Amino acid sequence: MKVFFVNPPFKAEYGKFSRENRSPALTRSGTLYYPLWLIYAAAVCQKNGFDVEFLDAPATPLNAAQSMDFIQKHGEGTKLFVFETSTPSLYSDVKFIEEVKKAYPEAVTLLVGTHPSALPVETLGLSNSIDAICRHEFDYIVRDVACRIRDGKDYRDVLGLTYRDKEGAIKSNPDMPYIEDLDEIPFASKFIKEYLNYKDYFFGASYYPEIQIFTGRGCLAHCNFCVYPQTLHGHKYRLRSAQNVVAEFQYIADNFPDVKEIVIEDDTFTGNIKRVRDICQLLIDKGLSKRMTWLCNARVNLDYDTMVIMKKAGCRLIIPGIESGSDQILRNIKKGTNLDLIRKYIKNAKKAGLLVHACYMVGNEGETKETMQETLKLAFELNTDTMQFYPLLPFPGTEAYAWAKKNGYINGKYDEYVKEDGTINCVLNLPGISGEEMVRFCDDARKKYYLRPQYIMHRLWMGFKDPRDLKRSLKAFLKIKKFLFK
Repeated sequence: MKVFFVNPPFKAEYGKFSRENRSPALTRSGTLYYPLWLIYAAAVCQKNGFDVEFLDAPATPLNAAQSMDFIQKHGEGTKLFVFETSTPSLYSDVKFIEEVKKAYPEAVTLLVGTHPSALPVETLGLSNSIDAICRHEFDYIVRDVACRIRDGKDYRDVLGLTYRDKEGAIKSNPDMPYIEDLDEIPFASKFIKEYLNYKDYFFGASYYPEIQIFTGRGCLAHCNFCVYPQTLHGHKYRLRSAQNVVAEFQYIADNFPDVKEIVIEDDTFTGNIKRVRDICQLLIDKGLSKRMTWLCNARVNLDYDTMVIMKKAGCRLIIPGIESGSDQILRNIKKGTNLDLIRKYIKNAKKAGLLVHACYMVGNEGETKETMQETLKLAFELNTDTMQFYPLLPFPGTEAYAWAKKNGYINGKYDEYVKEDGTINCVLNLPGISGEEMVRFCDDARKKYYLRPQYIMHRLWMGFKDPRDLKRSLKAFLKIKKFLFK
């Protein structure tokens, strides 16, 4: 029996839509994330004996007609389709599912992702072509549905499903428990090697080509805007063993000879310092620290001594969520950090020889035009290797969404979370600050930061020291230049 996994087409005429970004969009830097959650679910089905097919339409990118051609060419024997969606692409994705359902009326269609997980009843009500929604972590939900279909049983009793019963009423089963033993999940990199072209993907802060993986799920932090812990994986911190993680590094080193970097996409890789140090020591012992570099998301409570070990183990860059230059806003969004801690972190990272890609946001509770300028001032002060500015995108299922909706700050439909060209939009309008002003502020902040003579000289110096960095910078610059000089 075949299970067909689909990352649907969206905005193909403009470029590669990165659906699995934490803020899904066609990014200005050209970043395209691997559809990792869909990959892991497909790998689990493959491990359990199912014939698997996979389409990542944005990677090429393919439009709707080209995607349908691919499905019809490879879809023979498919009894289960699994589609991923996102808030901005939701309506387009549902329309595409309807076309697939017409071609395969007997196949079961599942919809997965942050948006349907947060609003399962509303999403299922959009179309009768969607048979069920998988809520939260969906690897084992999809596996169990596939097993029921293969065995000729009713799949509707699987935990974690929201579905229509035989009379058409929408019902929800209890949640599927979160996966505890993550070492049981196959390597994403093995699936990527078989089904995807790793050169289709690009991460603006990383050397190219790169492979992305997750080494843990859940997040100990409770930032009110962060979508994955609140809609998919929860806050219970579950980790792959150090041995399992390093075994995947070894697999990548052996099977992707030209891959230069591994991107660890965990919401925070450094939540368990002992495991971080164990992974680093194994990478050093096996010589993998000399084979390739890696980068990770790392909260600003990371200590200097661990930074030094990470650098020795091949870590090149860390990504903190700085978010704001206002301590009050950091408290409002439950960030669990403060400006003193942030400044110490950046100082220690530079001392340890680690580069930093800093993430900033505007539009959170308490934001004013003055606090936006404070955040930009902080970005210049910290002067990290790279940075990004985004307006708050209040996604359904997050506390930030509930706050914005309660106060009447959201002014726009789901498909208005991106502009017509697929780039980031802002549907949030705060007292005294419009969404358009926040988008413009982020664009201007990016220009002011990256077009400084000081910064340009820094990039040239980094490229002189490491030609790989020059290649990365040029690739990102060619993508972003039309926005910088617009």
